[in-house]
Amino acid sequence: MLELSTWLGREAVAVDNPDGRGPFVLVCDHASNWVPASLKGLGLPLGELDRHIAWDPGALGLARRLSRLLDAPLVHATVSRLVLDVNRDPTHHGSVVTISEDTVIPGNHEIPAEDRSRRVQSIYEPYHRALAEVIEHGVARHSAPQIVSIHSFTPLYRKEQRPWHIGVLSGADRRLSQPLLELLRAGGEFHVGDNQPYAPTDGVYHTLDRHCASRGLRSVLLELRSDTIGDEESRGQWALRLSRSLRAIH
Repeated sequence: MLELSTWLGREAVAVDNPDGRGPFVLVCDHASNWVPASLKGLGLPLGELDRHIAWDPGALGLARRLSRLLDAPLVHATVSRLVLDVNRDPTHHGSVVTISEDTVIPGNHEIPAEDRSRRVQSIYEPYHRALAEVIEHGVARHSAPQIVSIHSFTPLYRKEQRPWHIGVLSGADRRLSQPLLELLRAGGEFHVGDNQPYAPTDGVYHTLDRHCASRGLRSVLLELRSDTIGDEESRGQWALRLSRSLRAIH
């Protein structure tokens, strides 16, 4: 059951297609750039919350298309990662950032311990409870559902161009990532990163580690370059490509 936070004024997590019958569970940690009114935009100038620092543009649209094509449940956050990043352990320095890329986040400076705890209790904990429940249902149906996390990244980061169209991220368990890498690279059409532009050592694999490692579930984190999924047509093309590849592996 989803939990309404009176402080946020909304549930911190949403589940699309909860009764999906496919063998996959989809996750979108950075789906939203929404900040509660009480935080006054975290003190940022108008328009800053539209930037990648606040969310992963295009990721939710792609994840929803994949959810329909794969008949998969999709769990996604409804609050900006600048308020609290659900893909970081609450004790991690990146859980509530004071600087994102080169941007200072005034509303996150010197916040009282009780305010930080409130963010964890009303955002992080309900999010991961909801995801655990969805995975439990998936295990009941398929014994070993495969968990796929959808993210996006910027084409330019600190003045450096990023050439990858998509990054396939994984930890030590490469049962899902390795065949997916091979399929996506097969035609030579795309520059596919293997643990690029990020890797689990950067802390980006927290959600999947938390929910998959102890169960022995196969998982993969997909990072799409945001300019390649910037409109409905391109998101549709990537969704078809990825759904066919994932089905072929399964």
